[in-house]
Amino acid sequence: MTPLRRLAALFAGLATTSTLLVVAAPVAAAAPSDFELATRWAPIHYQDTDSSDYDADYLSKIDFDAEWDTLNNWEHQDDLLSRMTGTAYYSVVETSTHWFLGYSFYHPRDWEDVPDPFSILTHENDMEGVVLTVRRDGSTYGKLEAMVTVAHSDFYSYVPAGSTFTSGRENVDGTLRTQTYNGAAHPTTRQEAKGHGLYGWNGANFPGGDGVVYYPSGTAEVPSSGNDRSVGYALVDTFAANGLWARRNNAQTFASYGTFRGDNGKDNSANAPWGWDDGNDGGDITRGMLATDPAYLVAQYFAGEGAFSLAYTRNSYR
Repeated sequence: MTPLRRLAALFAGLATTSTLLVVAAPVAAAAPSDFELATRWAPIHYQDTDSSDYDADYLSKIDFDAEWDTLNNWEHQDDLLSRMTGTAYYSVVETSTHWFLGYSFYHPRDWEDVPDPFSILTHENDMEGVVLTVRRDGSTYGKLEAMVTVAHSDFYSYVPAGSTFTSGRENVDGTLRTQTYNGAAHPTTRQEAKGHGLYGWNGANFPGGDGVVYYPSGTAEVPSSGNDRSVGYALVDTFAANGLWARRNNAQTFASYGTFRGDNGKDNSANAPWGWDDGNDGGDITRGMLATDPAYLVAQYFAGEGAFSLAYTRNSYR
């Protein structure tokens, strides 16, 4: 082969190699499952406890007593401590721009350690929680932009440092703090003893010094005491077959839509996520919308959201 032919062959080989490199583009990573997404952002949860009855503040499943009759959960709580395993119910709702991740924490009792002759301070069953707004920014698990928590009949708003979200119809109540767990930053939440109002963690120690810190380990554990600082909790899908949402019309569990049956203290006074309501956020934001229409609620609560779709690509509440 002449030198000229050899040079031509060399350039032809380079062109072929270059073409092959362009064709062999990397394959995009698979989208995370709902469980993977919920696990990635599951809160580190600070549960305050009251020394007069520590275990009444432990997290549990609704059916911790192996059945869904919520009229006897108050009574069974004393007898079945070994089944008070750390649990959070999760849901995933999505638009083209965001995921909305709901986490609900259940207690068999909302209680007070003082006399309650008029049954206005206590009730059977209690469920309060949090909804996270996570931007679908092209990364596997997105970017955390905001959090709304449920404390009785009020919602509270938080944003992490650097978020573009600002106060809208509702004021931002504080900074969303994160802590590293298993190599990833997780939001941190805190929940009151007895009444179980849920807020963003403020970085302070527990009132009175005692409390339980729950981590999303995937293993549902029972605290060793009311001052256990490392307890695992498991995630349960709200939309699981025969699960919480599937039972929404079941009279054994619910007295009415979104309201649990309960006959200790004030009757029928605890709500599932689709029954959560803020008492003063406007007539267009109705009961349950934090769970069932979180995009609209978040768009109203905050300003500065940037690109923000209100059209759901998937919403199992609907």
